[in-house]
Amino acid sequence: MARRNEGLRNPQAIGIACASAATGLGVAYMATAGAPTIYLVVNALALVTGLAIFAIVRLSGRTPHLPGGLAVALAGSLLATALFGVSVEGASRWIRVGGLTLQLSLIVLPTMLVSFARRRDLLVTLSVILAAVALALQPDRAMAGVLVSALAVLAVHRRDRWVVSAIVVALAGFAVTLIRPDSLPAVPYVDQILYSAFQVHAMAGMAVVCGAILLIVPAIVGQTLDRDQRDVHAVFGAVWLGMVVAAALGNYPTPVVGYGGSAILGYVLSVSFMQGKVGSAAVAKGRAGSEVPLQLNSGVSQRYEPT
Repeated sequence: MARRNEGLRNPQAIGIACASAATGLGVAYMATAGAPTIYLVVNALALVTGLAIFAIVRLSGRTPHLPGGLAVALAGSLLATALFGVSVEGASRWIRVGGLTLQLSLIVLPTMLVSFARRRDLLVTLSVILAAVALALQPDRAMAGVLVSALAVLAVHRRDRWVVSAIVVALAGFAVTLIRPDSLPAVPYVDQILYSAFQVHAMAGMAVVCGAILLIVPAIVGQTLDRDQRDVHAVFGAVWLGMVVAAALGNYPTPVVGYGGSAILGYVLSVSFMQGKVGSAAVAKGRAGSEVPLQLNSGVSQRYEPT
């Protein structure tokens, strides 16, 4: 019972459970819908890989943050993807790794934003600005919108010069993606599955919807239990809710429950940068605060199947 209670006070543990459950629901949907077996294998392997990386991060014994140099390097990889990555219909969002195609922004951007919420300085802010430029160049309207949404949520909690600088550039980048056409078609098992899954079976549709909802559960739990880290949990929730909304509105990858290992890796990595077990003092503080009245992947075409 004690271990169970500890798990309920650990946003990271809840995040890993939600990642596993959402991936499993997505695999169940794809199996029911008759997706190629390799799709199921890729998603499962992405989850296993993510969990292995999460375990390695946990061995450090403390909640990590991205060093400024590494954050800039990750943003540089997004820029390189925009300039030299795989291009389809004028969009360049993907890289090849062996026989797989990855959408790099789904892997690195969630972690960059969660880390930015935890700790901000000149280099980390520069990395977010470079990422905004890269998303505009790719162009990637969905991820540019996710970036703006996450920064807006962070600005509500922590309005400092770093956040303001980043959000100004992110808004400009998002505007560029709105001007440029986005004509990529929906790819089976990747895009629009929040709707198409119900055409397969009502239970398949519910599996996809429930899996998508699970993605924001760690943010809700973290907001409730850990008031000192509410900005971090809010940004995490904004990132993944933004991706689900984008998938509902356009031909963009449905994260974790759809085919594509990139989002699964990105989800588990971003969970790694959240707060771990919340101490009893923080829980008590959160409960006390709650008694006070409130003042306030990727696919491109049938011939191009991403991971």
